Amino acid sequence: MQELSQTIFDSYQVRKTRAQKTAFIELLQKELPEHKITVEESGTFKSRNIIIGDVANAEYILTAHYDTQPVMPFPNFIAPKNTPVYFLYAILIAMPVAILAGGLAGLIRAATDSPALAFAVCYPLLIAYLAMMMVGKANKHTANDNTSGVITLIEALHDETIRSKCAFVLFDHEELGLVGSKQFSKKHKSELEGKLLLNFDCVGLGDYFMLVQNKKAKPIFQDQLKAAFLPEEGKQVLFECACNTRYPSDQKNFKLGVGVACFKKMRVIGYYMDKIHTKHDTVLQEENVSFLVRSLHRLCE
Repeated sequence: MQELSQTIFDSYQVRKTRAQKTAFIELLQKELPEHKITVEESGTFKSRNIIIGDVANAEYILTAHYDTQPVMPFPNFIAPKNTPVYFLYAILIAMPVAILAGGLAGLIRAATDSPALAFAVCYPLLIAYLAMMMVGKANKHTANDNTSGVITLIEALHDETIRSKCAFVLFDHEELGLVGSKQFSKKHKSELEGKLLLNFDCVGLGDYFMLVQNKKAKPIFQDQLKAAFLPEEGKQVLFECACNTRYPSDQKNFKLGVGVACFKKMRVIGYYMDKIHTKHDTVLQEENVSFLVRSLHRLCE
């Protein structure tokens, strides 16, 4: 990896608070003085998107979110092609707090015969649980989600062929609901018309790369993508449509968006991603980043 990429991995994996994001932005400005870096701040959450290059004149837009998530007691398990597992897991992680809140409400109501008191105690519990999921204590380990995407863009930026054809955008507040990318999409709507946008989110762990293409992107760009993202020894590539693949990330805010992620595979479940949003998100396979840079180089050639 480039020295800057190694520095980010070693010292800048946490980019959650405004101060941490400012430190990261200042690092990029210091280490990449030869590049045009623009920081756009907008919206209720004052999202700060980092733009490197010229969006208006770029042929392709390469993106990743740089904000990081709170640490969770359980991983954000994703099975993009297995809908029953996807929803079953969502139910399972919600069940403990639902049982706790329901049980506590029942005890309070039985002891006091006061539904209002039971509600007053348990409703804040549910709110606190949701708050922990959104704005809780920062996860210190973000190797895959999404330091891997950030480093992929940094490595691609050092390839002259890629740099000549692409603009690079690091989105803020993806973890709050794709907020930064939504603001960027609105502001640059005319400049993005007809352009392929590739969003890299969780590409650091696994051997199965999945390109999830939005409905309008697939018929236009799939042949180009297949010619560029070629399987290699130990690495497979799948070209999927967002209509039947669940991978919620920033590409969803763009008509010609394609989400790029990497998965592991097991029987029954199929392709899956685990460990993210927990202290166990510590692995970034450098060969994955190299594979993606080679693929992007072919795309831009």
